[in-house]
Amino acid sequence: MTSASGPGELGAFLKARRAQLAPRDLGLPEQDSRRKVAGLRREEVAQLAAISVDYYTRLEQGRVRASASVLATLARALRLDDDQQRYLYQLAGKTDARPHRRQPSQRVRPAMRRLLDQLTATPAIVLGKRLDILEWNACAAALYTDFSQLPVDRRNYLYLLFSDPIIRSMHLEWEHDARDAVAALRMESAADPCDPELARLVGELSVRDADFRTWWAEQRVNNAAYGTKRYRHRLVGDLTLDCDTWSSPDGSGQRLMILTAESGSPSDDALRILTSWAPGQPSGSLSPTSG
Repeated sequence: MTSASGPGELGAFLKARRAQLAPRDLGLPEQDSRRKVAGLRREEVAQLAAISVDYYTRLEQGRVRASASVLATLARALRLDDDQQRYLYQLAGKTDARPHRRQPSQRVRPAMRRLLDQLTATPAIVLGKRLDILEWNACAAALYTDFSQLPVDRRNYLYLLFSDPIIRSMHLEWEHDARDAVAALRMESAADPCDPELARLVGELSVRDADFRTWWAEQRVNNAAYGTKRYRHRLVGDLTLDCDTWSSPDGSGQRLMILTAESGSPSDDALRILTSWAPGQPSGSLSPTSG
């Protein structure tokens, strides 16, 4: 461990770094066209790092020293590269404390993939940790969106539910569905509360959406194993679908989510139309990523 250069220098570095970032760099809304400060506001950095605004302000002012865990969250929030991270820890005198834990890759189990391939007439998605969308079938893409056209780090069910205007608007009971999804993520977070990707997702959504920020703070939990969802699809109209999820028995946290309609119902007919528009398309896949 090296000696600290002083909390004042650490604060100056943090202030300079946030001035280099624009909200759009982090996928945050730019609602105020005449911002008083260059780059990110202190409040935005604090929310992305999941720390209080008061604590972050005192860090920048050199009135407190940062712990190793706070440095880790700040490094992610400010998108520091390896050199910048080393410098950050050197300023804090904690270069030996930087975490190096690697997250195992999320790989879809072969049995789960076979199940997905056999479901050709109903939407089905394999959800991983943090509700990441790992794989999907053609009917799911027709119902929601072409997930393959999204950046890998945006293929997340909760992120799309809050940030994608098409997916958000198609949920006729959006608040109910969104709150259930937040509660499901909160329940999953207990298995790995120090997951850096979880911290990034929660921080970004907390800044982006006031509803998410409020519901996450409520600490409501729900395994969201089954329920009914009502959609208004832009092409086939209204659908009422039963949503059921089955957890993988291997402890990976992967779940298969299937949406079905009552046989012979208008929703069943709508699903058949959606399926006919995407015949023979292979299921999508998320390349293995850490986390």
